[in-house]
Amino acid sequence: MIYLSHFSFPDAEREYSFLMEEKRTCYDTFYPFQVLSKRCLRMLDFEPVTILYGGNGSGKTTALNVIAEKLGLERDTLYNRTNFFEAYTDMCDYEVTEPVPEKSRIITSDDVFDFILNLRSLNDGINQKREELFEEYLEAKYSHFQMKSLEDYEQLKKVHMARSKTQSKYVRNNIMDNVREHSNGESAFLYFSEKIQENGLYLLDEPENSLSPLRQQELLQFLEDSARFFGCQFIISTHSPFLLSLRSAKIYDMDEEPVDVKRWTELSGVRTYYEFFKKHEGEFRR
Repeated sequence: MIYLSHFSFPDAEREYSFLMEEKRTCYDTFYPFQVLSKRCLRMLDFEPVTILYGGNGSGKTTALNVIAEKLGLERDTLYNRTNFFEAYTDMCDYEVTEPVPEKSRIITSDDVFDFILNLRSLNDGINQKREELFEEYLEAKYSHFQMKSLEDYEQLKKVHMARSKTQSKYVRNNIMDNVREHSNGESAFLYFSEKIQENGLYLLDEPENSLSPLRQQELLQFLEDSARFFGCQFIISTHSPFLLSLRSAKIYDMDEEPVDVKRWTELSGVRTYYEFFKKHEGEFRR
């Protein structure tokens, strides 16, 4: 499915004209100006799966943030949005073949990381409460409590419950079960599976972070199935060789000047992996 078909960015000449008008002001940065224009990137044409490949500073994350800002996509965490973002996105334009669904969103590494931390914090809080209930149970069970007024009624209920139940039942009755604690990779994959729904446009910024090679392959299959069978369109920034092999993906090499479309096996990062393992091929046969 293709919702977003084209997205255009201002060229260097148009950026220069804007910056000359702003020369009377004092700013440390004009970001996102002068990032994508350095790569001579004027337009991206999208397929059901489009990948932006490149190293740090190549502009792939900037491109995703600009697209998300222009389209008003939902996101969970803040990002480096300078005073010039609005002016820059006003110079951008796009075309759609279908209206972009409201559920569409951008998912960044910070989103996933925050989700993992929140899940851990929730579990830590529950565990701490459990320890407090263990102490409360022992104190109530073996106390010589006597009710003296109605103000003692709640304590009486606790004592009665402690004396009539085992420690584990007492705790279970007073606290929710722990949210199932996942490894970082499991939690990250859970986040993607919850946020990516049918019939949506999704921008993914380096989704391989926090994922093992095995989990990256699972995400690969999940994304392929979502694009082929469930009406999703993906624009992904990555340098993961696993995700770069996504079936029928259109790949822009952001390390090239100008930006060029390549097959995943032509990318320098993938070739580096290939040559390394080819060099050590014999060691895998022992």
